[in-house]
Amino acid sequence: MDEPKSKQVLLIINDAPYGNERPYNALRLALNLVKRPSARVRVFLMADAVTGALAGQKTPTGYYNIERMMSSIARRGEVAT
Repeated sequence: MDEPKSKQVLLIINDAPYGNERPYNALRLALNLVKRPSARVRVFLMADAVTGALAGQKTPTGYYNIERMMSSIARRGEVAT
């Protein structure tokens, strides 16, 4: 049986980390993809999304912690600004 071919995935996020669900959904997808051994995942942050990579964020009440999600992806994939 042939080994699965490596897949490269690039996710570009340009929305602010809090206020809508698009960055959260993109990061959820990235977190699930980095678990696959055959996937190489890169997340590129631009415009307002760059603030999601800042350390020491105070997460607004009722929101997910984008900084924690970014850190997890950076350990297993790549995050660039």
